[in-house]
Amino acid sequence: MLPTTFQLEVVTPERRVIHAVATEVQVPARDGYLGILPGHAPLLGAMGMGELSYREDGQTHYAAVIGGYVEVLAGRVIVLAEAAERAEEINVERARSAKQRAEQSLSMQTSLEDAAATRDTIMRAEVRLKVAAHASGVSVAAAASAH
Repeated sequence: MLPTTFQLEVVTPERRVIHAVATEVQVPARDGYLGILPGHAPLLGAMGMGELSYREDGQTHYAAVIGGYVEVLAGRVIVLAEAAERAEEINVERARSAKQRAEQSLSMQTSLEDAAATRDTIMRAEVRLKVAAHASGVSVAAAASAH
């Protein structure tokens, strides 16, 4: 008989962010999103930056994840992220401010390396705002542009 759930753990160097019994998970892999269902083949992959979503008890939950690795084992999915936050943990005002500061400084960057780091900061803030919108019920566009 095929399994119907698996253990999902999302951890960072600082803490365990998610520990759940899930029926599915979508993770931002390096080259696009990866969907994992119970019984998935073993896998080790590099993570990108984006929105992680998972279903537990019929509800979808969201988290922002930045980099790291995902490992799929029999009955278990482990995400080792550089950084991760559940939707309800995200400080929207702080994410919005970080995005605005980075956008303002982008035109002043003198090296390609600095500009790439600033664009990365903007993307990170946008991911956090998108994920936070799920927790608050606010549209993604409103979360990103509200003042």
